[in-house]
Amino acid sequence: MSSVTAVPLQPVKRGYLVWLWLGIALALVAAAALAWAGDTGIKATPSGLRYKVLVPGKPGPHPTDTDVALVNYTGTLTDGTVFDKSQQPTPMPVAAVVPGFSEGLKLMNKGAKYRFWIPPQLGYGGEAKGPIPANSTLVFDVELVDFLPEAVIRQMQAQQQMMSGGGVPALPETAPSSGDSPR
Repeated sequence: MSSVTAVPLQPVKRGYLVWLWLGIALALVAAAALAWAGDTGIKATPSGLRYKVLVPGKPGPHPTDTDVALVNYTGTLTDGTVFDKSQQPTPMPVAAVVPGFSEGLKLMNKGAKYRFWIPPQLGYGGEAKGPIPANSTLVFDVELVDFLPEAVIRQMQAQQQMMSGGGVPALPETAPSSGDSPR
């Protein structure tokens, strides 16, 4: 038969218990403060696109894949290197840009300014494009100036060509494959 020998615990001074409870309370307060301060406003979509609303814009509809968005944008790498910047509002067919940029545009309202963090799988993936290294996360600051259905823009272009006898370039049917812009 075995017998269990009890080892008595030494009594703890009351001052140690006070310090222990104060330490636990301080840790809880610090954790709450970090959680509150850590709310950066960055949201994520199920696909992995992260975005932050810088300016919410006007309430109303959002662009769709059949629209052409008029945007001001700056594209950078995560180290801050600028690889592309619009010089004026630039028309972009929503469905003809990299998937992460397209997804982000469809979240915006007219007049909104967002920052997108596009992971490689929603950008150029393992392919290097111009100054953009393979497997890069792309960071875009985007202002959605306006958007119109592509059919309306094509109709306006056709009317302009008829009135001027041609000479107005049409929207491209497919996106160019230059590595600099989000197209």
